[in-house]
Amino acid sequence: MIKTEDYFNRQIQLWGEETQTSLESKKIAIIGSGGLGCSLALALGTSGIGHIDMVDFDRVGLHNIHRQVAFTLKDEGRPKAEVAVEMMESKNPFIKARAFDMDFEAFKKLNLSYDLIIDATDNLPSRESINNYAKSVQTPWIYGSVEEFNGQVCFFDQASFTVFNISDHKPGGITAPIVMHIASLQANLALRYLAGLPIVKDKLYYLYFNAQGELVTQKFGMPS
Repeated sequence: MIKTEDYFNRQIQLWGEETQTSLESKKIAIIGSGGLGCSLALALGTSGIGHIDMVDFDRVGLHNIHRQVAFTLKDEGRPKAEVAVEMMESKNPFIKARAFDMDFEAFKKLNLSYDLIIDATDNLPSRESINNYAKSVQTPWIYGSVEEFNGQVCFFDQASFTVFNISDHKPGGITAPIVMHIASLQANLALRYLAGLPIVKDKLYYLYFNAQGELVTQKFGMPS
């Protein structure tokens, strides 16, 4: 029989059994099970968060697999959210995870309650909808986006996503490492918040590689 103190040993060493146990009561939703969502599921699905719901209407395509780390070639054509949940359950015997094979507009009508919502979508209108819903139910959410060698992350609390110019812009080419990097930043913010550790809210982090290959991080305060 697997014991929690053995499975989460390294995190317990970091912040103690009480904090680790507190994560068992936390419930989050990850909206999108593609590149960001897969990496978030991998990072947070093994962290001790008690309940994680994955939301995505899409199916695994061959062009997804190189950067969407929950999927293998045998998963082509399967629901992304379902595969991501199976991956979390295969790695963590203590998690309760559910797959919602639907878009966010349908999902939000279910009126489920969460401690945190994490954006792993790939378009601005969906993020605007997440922002509006999160504000209406007074739940914080974490934004993340990637394109080419660039990425953005923000923990939205009092600020609003409506400061962005909402359009139907679709991301261009994307490298796999930047997807995992941005998802890792989102996951770290989420885990610190859920564990009761300090985080900076309502500040946008913009990361990019310049022409010389140097990683640059810029920070911008987000207006309410």
